[in-house]
Amino acid sequence: MNTHLSYMYLLSPLHTGGTSQEGNLVGIARESHSDLPHLSASGIRGRLRASTPDSKENNQQKRLWGNTIEDVQKNGDSNLTQGALWIGDAAILWFPVPSLSHGIVWISSPFLLRRWLRLYNQSLAKPLSPPSVNSFSKGKVKLYLKDAIFQSSELTEWSNWKDYIPKGNLVADTIDKALILSDEDCQVLIQTCLWRQVRVNLGEGKVLADNAGFRYDEAIPPETLMFFPWGSTTSANGTANVACSDLQTILSSQNIWQFGGQESLGRGLVELWTSELKLKVKS
Repeated sequence: MNTHLSYMYLLSPLHTGGTSQEGNLVGIARESHSDLPHLSASGIRGRLRASTPDSKENNQQKRLWGNTIEDVQKNGDSNLTQGALWIGDAAILWFPVPSLSHGIVWISSPFLLRRWLRLYNQSLAKPLSPPSVNSFSKGKVKLYLKDAIFQSSELTEWSNWKDYIPKGNLVADTIDKALILSDEDCQVLIQTCLWRQVRVNLGEGKVLADNAGFRYDEAIPPETLMFFPWGSTTSANGTANVACSDLQTILSSQNIWQFGGQESLGRGLVELWTSELKLKVKS
């Protein structure tokens, strides 16, 4: 089967709808094996399905995404069916952290790059390997990050760092300072640099209620670059190319998409584009 890669560059904080709450902190969805934030495939699929043009003549939603419980209940469908497309979870590839010396620095780690390269490398004649830890696009300089300081002797020159920035969007020019950290250090910085906003419960007249409380909403910050794989399912039955072409058309129908929760607050606005590379995965 063919697997494609699509990318999300966050324009506003992305609240991924986690159910965890510790004290007055409302958390976000996290990967169970890494504890890193992610956007679930079901959330992406739901948004894409809702944006799929549909009519009685072409029945495109059902063809691409299958039917739903509502279809079974309202339309008399005998059972649930699988659509022609599958969607994977969206994972972090490059994450922005504030820097006193360099403004914003985008960080990643061997772990984050390795899972992207598993797919991306299959389209390259000469596969890329994760760079060494503490490789910095600006070379051997003193670097001040939030909660971390690197001496010039601790950093190494990274000459081909642009090969690790996905093409096809202005993000290739936006991400201009890239740093590879160890998996442990990268995870710590991601956790400490998540976007958080305090929310206060108001009473009538938009004044503080007698029992007013507050909470912190957690989100993935703007300028983060994420990716998700997608492709055709076995139920495509010889129409895989048509189904994938239909989704390409849907994805290119708008430049700005909204994912996750808190849509009325402008959360989850992303630039979304798809790699032109067709990545072949043996079934």
